[in-house]
Amino acid sequence: MPESEKQPKVINKSGTLKMTDEVANTRQQRDIGGRKMDRRNNRRDRVKAEVAPKEFDDVTIAIDRVSRTVAGGRRMRFKALVALGNHKNKVGVAVAKGNDVTTAVQKATAKAKKNMITFNLDGETICHEVEVKVTGADVLLKPAAPGTGIIAGGVVRSIIGLTGVKNLISKSLGSTNKVNIAYAVIEGLKQQTPRSEWNTTKKATKKEAPKTKKETK
Repeated sequence: MPESEKQPKVINKSGTLKMTDEVANTRQQRDIGGRKMDRRNNRRDRVKAEVAPKEFDDVTIAIDRVSRTVAGGRRMRFKALVALGNHKNKVGVAVAKGNDVTTAVQKATAKAKKNMITFNLDGETICHEVEVKVTGADVLLKPAAPGTGIIAGGVVRSIIGLTGVKNLISKSLGSTNKVNIAYAVIEGLKQQTPRSEWNTTKKATKKEAPKTKKETK
């Protein structure tokens, strides 16, 4: 009995013959020139590649629709404010515009990644109190005791949440413009100086008494 008859035949609904998996694995595909081709892996044999963990997390703080008057009328675009951080001591903020929301967010994320800063931490809080003014925005950042949490408004909370700061007290004293507040927070974090570099105390120096010459008779 020939080998072809021993192999089981699988018939499709249309009545045509279909090769079994065992037979398909033994055969080799050839291209037009007659050269052997590597058989592609079956779909069910494909293993999903492990997705690498993201190094940075991003948060879209605000999306606004902006318009520009041109000769033909108004040109509508979108502006996105995005913050990027690694939940440690690296964070960045950027603003970008695009014809649609997705383009604006992607451009802002790429821009924020280029403009990231590294700042100093004191445990799970900032090193010292700082007040920063950027145009109309005035932001006050104060360190807090463990267990306090992040006491801050929307924009400040979104940015601080991407860092390693767990305890912070903040207050916005000036403009409510989200872009200016975001840049003020970044500037305040950039100004953090570790305790070892503080110049608050001066070393006391002892003044030596002038030596007097003994009179010799």
